[in-house]
Amino acid sequence: MAALDTTRTTTGSFGLVGRIGAHFTSVVNAVVEWNDARVTRNTLSGLTDRELEDIGLCRGDIDVVADGRR
Repeated sequence: MAALDTTRTTTGSFGLVGRIGAHFTSVVNAVVEWNDARVTRNTLSGLTDRELEDIGLCRGDIDVVADGRR
């Protein structure tokens, strides 16, 4: 006979499936952030020095901006 326990709450404890889902979500978010930084870095690297100066950047700022530290 099967029983369904309805007295448990899910306030912070998600069980194995929830932890796997949370880990998967964090991996996906890391990949999305990495790709966004890559696209930003490539786009800014394609600009001329004059264009970078127009937006207030120099070549040395590209990695800082792409990593979101500025």
